Amino acid sequence: MDRIVILGAGPTGLGAARQLRELGHRNWLLLEKSGWPGGLAASFEDQHGFTWDIGGHVQFSHYEYFDRAMNEFLGESDWFHNERESWIWVRGRFIPYPFQNNIRRLPPDDLYNCLTHLLDVSPAGNAQPDNFRDWILANFGQGIADIFMVPYNTKVWAYPLELMSAAWVGERVAVTDIRRVLHNLVHARDDVSWGPNNKFRFPLRGGTGAIWKACAEGLPQSRLRFSTAVTRIDLEHRRIETADGGEIAYDAVISTIPLPQLIRLAGQSQLQPVAQRGLPYSASNIIGVGLAGSPPEHLRTKCWMYFPEDNCPFYRVTVFSNYSPHNVPDIARYWSLMAEVSESQYRPVDQEGLIEQVIEGMLATQLIVRREDIVSTWKYRAGYGYPTPSIERDAALAEILPFFEANSVYSRGRFGLWKYEVSNQDHSFMQGVELVERLLNGRPEITAHHPNLINSRKHPWPFEHWK
Repeated sequence: MDRIVILGAGPTGLGAARQLRELGHRNWLLLEKSGWPGGLAASFEDQHGFTWDIGGHVQFSHYEYFDRAMNEFLGESDWFHNERESWIWVRGRFIPYPFQNNIRRLPPDDLYNCLTHLLDVSPAGNAQPDNFRDWILANFGQGIADIFMVPYNTKVWAYPLELMSAAWVGERVAVTDIRRVLHNLVHARDDVSWGPNNKFRFPLRGGTGAIWKACAEGLPQSRLRFSTAVTRIDLEHRRIETADGGEIAYDAVISTIPLPQLIRLAGQSQLQPVAQRGLPYSASNIIGVGLAGSPPEHLRTKCWMYFPEDNCPFYRVTVFSNYSPHNVPDIARYWSLMAEVSESQYRPVDQEGLIEQVIEGMLATQLIVRREDIVSTWKYRAGYGYPTPSIERDAALAEILPFFEANSVYSRGRFGLWKYEVSNQDHSFMQGVELVERLLNGRPEITAHHPNLINSRKHPWPFEHWK
């Protein structure tokens, strides 16, 4: 393998670049259209000194390699350690996540409705439901589906749930243990410990983007080209053209750009109908609200909250000043909330009125009390936010990815591989690492091809499957 060109300086591209450096491969180049690294994991500081991420990122790892890399990028004193508190605002109250384990907090009629339908849930082991909506009903019953699971997921995905596959779920969604539900009900116990990220660390300064800035700074700067947009990929002659008029020859491309854009840049119009059918996606709108004072008591220790109801446009809000005190200009005087709003053809967004709608939603859900406390607002729209696991996704990927690999273009990352189940920062970073190991050393990729295995536990380095 001679010259490798990497497209994109998000976690996947940077993971690939770092592994090329580690293996001593010198003939590579990374192109990034933005002027900074990080991709969807970048961070920004607004004009009032508040730091914002592109959504509520949490540092969690399935890999020893990723842990070591994080420790290399930021020292121990550069992290702020958190205990997860995630909650759901529904029926005018906060209920701990996961919802089904804490339905005891619901009003009596809702509690009875959820319990009676849970009794109808079939034992595990039956055939996989045909779609995500049916999977929800099969695992939670009509009561929990109606109150939380269906409206919340409709908000998140901005896509009809009956057109989504259920094969991606894995550890992403906590299923119901009726004995645990009854135990919590009888003993009046809150159950808040579920999940792979019940403890997490966050960069003390600079937001999530600080990680990827540090990663990029540790790479040979002569091989990084920021503010360089790709305008064409010539598969026949193995040449990349850039917006500044440049031409770059390659032997292999590691592409992290969204698959529909890769298809367009490579001029492969025959693949566009396949992508349109099988690769739907939603945009993410991030609204930051900086506030004077301190969080109210009911938000003082919360990390993030889910909002399934229609009295607000957002599906999740993070108390971002709780992630790190340096996410605000002065923690003694300010705090911050960060809201996420999905957007698609099925769920359009009024961009001009969105900030006002978010503020109204925060008032309606008791996140804020007075408009007068708002000192800063910030808005960011990520055109590609969530890669939707549609029913036709896997068939589309089975046609698109091999075509490009046959032409020495390897598509990985959140929107390059298009597998939401392995699209967190740790997964994305390791996709880049593993692909380089495959290209240079012939080792099989695990994350890209075996999501359930990867998500089942933490993995040593080198992978045990390589021995």
